[in-house]
Amino acid sequence: MIVYVIVAIAISVVIVGLWAVYFFRALLPAKIKGLEAQARQQVEQEAEVIKQKKLLEVKEKFLNKKAELEKEVQQRNQQIQQGENRVRQREQSLNQRQDELNRKKQEIENSRMRLESQQAALEHKEQELQERQENLLEQERTKLEEISGLSVEEARDRLVESLKDEAKTQAQAYINEIVDDARMTANKEAKRIVIQTIQRVATEAAVENSVTVFHIDNDDVKGRVIGREGRNIRALEAATGTEIVVDDTPEAIVISGFDPVRREICRLALHQLVADGRIHPARIEEVVAKVKKQVDEEILETGKRTAIDLGVHGLHPELIRIVGKMKYRSSYGQNLLQHARETANLCAVMASELGLNPKKAKRAGLLHDIGKVPDEEPEMPHALYGAKLAEMYKEKPDICNAIGAHHDEMEMETLIAPIVQVCDAISGARPGARREIVEAYIKRLKDLENIAMSYPGVTKTYAIQAGRELRVIVGADKIDDKQTEKLSDEIALKIQNEMTYPGQVKITVIREVRSISFAK
Repeated sequence: MIVYVIVAIAISVVIVGLWAVYFFRALLPAKIKGLEAQARQQVEQEAEVIKQKKLLEVKEKFLNKKAELEKEVQQRNQQIQQGENRVRQREQSLNQRQDELNRKKQEIENSRMRLESQQAALEHKEQELQERQENLLEQERTKLEEISGLSVEEARDRLVESLKDEAKTQAQAYINEIVDDARMTANKEAKRIVIQTIQRVATEAAVENSVTVFHIDNDDVKGRVIGREGRNIRALEAATGTEIVVDDTPEAIVISGFDPVRREICRLALHQLVADGRIHPARIEEVVAKVKKQVDEEILETGKRTAIDLGVHGLHPELIRIVGKMKYRSSYGQNLLQHARETANLCAVMASELGLNPKKAKRAGLLHDIGKVPDEEPEMPHALYGAKLAEMYKEKPDICNAIGAHHDEMEMETLIAPIVQVCDAISGARPGARREIVEAYIKRLKDLENIAMSYPGVTKTYAIQAGRELRVIVGADKIDDKQTEKLSDEIALKIQNEMTYPGQVKITVIREVRSISFAK
């Protein structure tokens, strides 16, 4: 019985399961379709929301861009309006200037017409005065002839005869005076002639110290150096302060001048101009300015090298420059830098023998002649001026005293001072070291330039042709043409009264006007 019950229950369970499977298989697709429809509807709703949201964002961006563009257009319109206003104001200004120019042009034309009428009236009055003066002279001559009872020719003849007699008397008295003076000074004159004869051996040394020869490859270069109507050579002479002699000497141009620095600048400038091939006044001034800078650098380098070679350290840069400048100076025909080096070495040796400080002695020996190469001509002896320079550039007192006392122009306060004095004399006294005629020659040329520079309005002076010509450049805004003629006469008279020189000196005063503008 229980078995039948269990089987019946199992059969019932199977039937119920089969029914449930059938039921689920029949109803599940419909349920799934409902859920899909519901999900699709929800997605569409969310998509619509997102779409509306994106449309709003795009619309907002569009409105912002539109506002920005409208603002930019407004700014550009304002700029255009401002530009138009500026153009309109500039047109008005130009119109006003044009009206002002027309008015001034009319005033100038009226002034010119008035001046012409006044000039015509003045010429007419001048002609009337001249005629009246001639009539008065004729009347005076007639009255004088009536009073004296002599004609003009007779009066002239009598005056000439009286002047002849007076001149003969004065000439005879002058001749007698000259003869008496010659008798009194015959001995002195004979000595002078003998001395000049002896000094003829130094003439060549003066030429060597005042002339530089510039060698060229061929004589065609000479024409380019001279330039059209001599404008190139005149520009080079004016820029460098030397005299350039272009003659028949084959493959050579002679540079003459008492200042060795000027000659060196001229030689280097000529070398660059000939190598470059462009030779004209503007190029010449540019090259000369560049060469001057190069020479200044070379002077500084020479001073540094000299100080290093001698072991003299701690010199002021300006003292180094002065030492380098000695390379282009000479003292009685002796190169000043070589003399200073020689004196420095002698001082060091002598100080060592005496148990003194050789470095200080060498320093004082190197600097003892710095007063001979000043940038401006001092009014004191070179020893005192050198001591002043050394003190200015912080040299020690014993060095300054040795410099100032080496010619007994200052009292010696240290043992270095007599050593420098003795070594300076040893260096200058050796055979062939010095020739005094050169120093006198250079001093005369410097005196010529200084006399001309003492007059107001003079900007530059150059003594050329071995002192036979003095070129004086004056400012065009300070001196006019008439004053220029007067200035040359005054300089000639002053040189004649204050200096002694052979032959004659030609004074050439140059008044030049330059107008410079720049195109940008």
